[in-house]
Amino acid sequence: MDTCSYFPRTENPEPVEAVASNRQYNFASKKLADWTTLGIGGTASKFLTAYSEDEIVEAIRTADEEGTPVLLLGGGSNMLVSDEDFDGLVVRDMRSNYTIEHDSGCGGVVVRVDAGMAWDEFVALAVENDWSGVEALSGIPGTVGASPVQNVGAYGKEVADTLSSIRVYDRLLKRRRTLFLSDLEFGYRTSILKRSTMDPSLSEGRLWGPTGRWIVLTVEFQFTHASLSLPIGYGQLANTLGVKVGERADQRDVRAAVLELRRSKSMVLADANRNTWSTGSFFTNPIVSLDQAEKLPAEAPRYPVRAIAPAGSVPTPDLIDEGVVKTSAAWLIDHAGFGRGFKVRSDSAAAVSSAHVLALTNLGGASMADMAELAVAVRDGVWQKWGVELVPEPVTVGWKFPELKA
Repeated sequence: MDTCSYFPRTENPEPVEAVASNRQYNFASKKLADWTTLGIGGTASKFLTAYSEDEIVEAIRTADEEGTPVLLLGGGSNMLVSDEDFDGLVVRDMRSNYTIEHDSGCGGVVVRVDAGMAWDEFVALAVENDWSGVEALSGIPGTVGASPVQNVGAYGKEVADTLSSIRVYDRLLKRRRTLFLSDLEFGYRTSILKRSTMDPSLSEGRLWGPTGRWIVLTVEFQFTHASLSLPIGYGQLANTLGVKVGERADQRDVRAAVLELRRSKSMVLADANRNTWSTGSFFTNPIVSLDQAEKLPAEAPRYPVRAIAPAGSVPTPDLIDEGVVKTSAAWLIDHAGFGRGFKVRSDSAAAVSSAHVLALTNLGGASMADMAELAVAVRDGVWQKWGVELVPEPVTVGWKFPELKA
C-alpha cells in the first residue's frame, strides 16, 4: 500500500486530558470580570455568544457600520479591562470543532480548527493523535483563534512553527479571506494581526480599538505524524525531561513536563490558586540592542531573537536578527527589587505572583486601578534600574499605559 496516500490511524489512542483554558462561564453575565482570567472588568452594553461563523461576521459588520466599538473575546487570559462599562459589542466565539483536511504518511496531517476552541483542548487532541508540534505549548490559556495574534509561544516553540493559514473576516474590506503563513509577518510575540490594533497604516489610517482589522475565524495547522516531539529548544524543559537541548522526547512526556513546570509557576489555571488569577506573563521579554545588552550585568540572560518574517516569507527558527538580543523580563524585574509577592501598598489586592515574578495577580477584589498601579510601578522601576523598557503583553480595554518618563 502507498503510505504516502494513507496513514493508518491509531485505534482508540490513550486519551489526553485537557486543562482549563478559561476561568469560567456565566452565560447570563455581560460583566467582563466573569469572562477574564484576571477577574476584572466592567459590563458590556452588548454581549454576543456566537455559535456560527455567519453570526460572528454579521454582528461585527453591523457594529462597524454603526460605529460601535468591538471586542472579540477568547479565553480572556490576555486582557486588562477597565472597571468602567464597555460601551460596545463583545463577541465570544463559542464554536469548538475541527476538520482533518488531509492525512497521509508523507504529507502529515492538515487540521482546520474553529477559532473558539479552547487552546489546550486542541493541544491535547494533537498529542493524543501523534500530531507533532504543539506539545511544548501545553497549558496555555485562551483559544485557538487568539494564538496567532501574538504568535503564542513557550519553551522555545511558537504557533508559527505549525500554523499554515488562517481564515479571517477583514473589517476594512468587509469580506472573508484567507491569510497564509507568509502573510502574517510573525515575530516574537507579534504578527500583522496584533500590529493592526496599534498601526493605522495597516488599515488605510483607521484604528479599530482593542480588536484589530482581522477577525480570526478558523486556523489551519500542518503537522508531521510522530510520537516524538519537535527538538527540545529550552534548557529548563530539557533538564526536566533528562535530555539535551536539540533532542526529541515522547510528546506525552513533553506535555507532562511542560504542565509540571507551568504549575510550579502557577501558570496553569486553578480557581483555588489566587496566583493564577492573572494574565500569565504580564511583560514580554525585552529585545534590546547589542549596546544595551553590554550595559547589563554579565549574569543577565541573553538569547538570540528570531527575525520578523517579512511579508511574503515564511518564519524560520534559523533566521536570527543579529543586531539585537532578548533578555529575561523576569530577571530584570526580580533584580530591580520586585520580588515574589511584591505590593505597591501593603493593603493592595494586586501583587506580583508568589510563584513567578512575571505574573501580576488579583489576590481578590483588586480593581483595574490596583493592577495598573502595580504594572506601572514595575515597568518604571525596571527602567530606572536597568534602562530597559518592559512592554506589557495584555490587551488593555478602557485604559492605556502612561508614557514612560525618561
